[in-house]
Amino acid sequence: MPITKPDALSPTLRLAFELMRRPSVTPDVEGCQALLIERLKALDFHIERLPFGDVKNVWATRGHRGPVLAFAGHTDVVPSGPESGWQYPPFEPRIDDDGMLCGRGAADMKGSLAAMVTAVERFVTAHPNYAGRIAFLITADEEGPAVDGTRAVVEHLRERHERLDYCIVGEPSSTARLGDVIKNGRRGSLGGVLRVKGTQGHVAYPHLASNPIHRALPALEALTREPWDSGNAFFPATSFQFSNLRAGAGANNVIPGELEAVFNFRFSTAITHDDLKARTEALLDAHGLTYELAWTLSGEPFLTAAGALIDATLQGVAAVTGERPTLSTSGGTSDGRFIATLGAQVVELGPLNATIHKVNERVRAADLDTLSRIYETTLEALFAPLQEPA
Repeated sequence: MPITKPDALSPTLRLAFELMRRPSVTPDVEGCQALLIERLKALDFHIERLPFGDVKNVWATRGHRGPVLAFAGHTDVVPSGPESGWQYPPFEPRIDDDGMLCGRGAADMKGSLAAMVTAVERFVTAHPNYAGRIAFLITADEEGPAVDGTRAVVEHLRERHERLDYCIVGEPSSTARLGDVIKNGRRGSLGGVLRVKGTQGHVAYPHLASNPIHRALPALEALTREPWDSGNAFFPATSFQFSNLRAGAGANNVIPGELEAVFNFRFSTAITHDDLKARTEALLDAHGLTYELAWTLSGEPFLTAAGALIDATLQGVAAVTGERPTLSTSGGTSDGRFIATLGAQVVELGPLNATIHKVNERVRAADLDTLSRIYETTLEALFAPLQEPA
């Protein structure tokens, strides 16, 4: 029989159940942050509520000196979509007969938040005199515009010169087995909206018009064929993709006056966003187009190539699971792109990502207890050697 009441479960799974029961679709919190604050206050964390716009954020710290490790996560989830497509109601978590924790947020990322909190609870109890600071950065805007969440908190911390040495983001990084992949960086994301200008007219009199579709096609093809860079040891070559093309005046016998093309670069540390902008505009100019171009930089690439955090997380995974993780920079963006600008070493380490944002999101329940032990072992690798005398 599926388990729907968490009373007899581990502390990590009980907390995951409590978080997943709250339908905290971006930017709502539905009591999730209050629940986490209550747990952290019991450990003598100093709590700062940092609302920006309509988004509620939390910055919680414990300790007064030494290196700072922040656990970063989000309480917001994506909408469930039609509940009729779910095997079980998305906000009524349960463990099914196969041992899977089912429900929205199981993987992305309430399960990780629960594992982080219970790991810190055990670590603080076992090492009350650790020399260092532990922090939590919790937002409700990761799945949304990502403007008033972690990005805003990071700017606030920067303004007051807050120290941040290490950060573990609980995004679901694993692919086939828990801990098989640690994300030690992400590509940057640069988007553009291109509007190519023409002259509207009748399709029977093309000499009296200028078709922006015809004029733009050679340039658009050239953009797709351009070798932007070759990548490097940590990143693949920069990719360029069109995501939408729009034109037309609403009638089949009208040459449109404008073509809109929406595109995106996913780029590495081998090139800058300024280089991408300049080369794109030079290519469009070379094709003699009349155009307008609006850019949106969603995030710079970041990379933690080596250091104490990489060593500690690799050690933590190996000690608990025997797995030797692969370091990867694949996938989309995460809030790590904002945190890395503070100069922190950043990794993403969480459960399997196979069902994130999907109907019937789920993770193996036992994996969350294992993940909590990995986080605890990572804390021990970073801080236990620095323990102060009682």
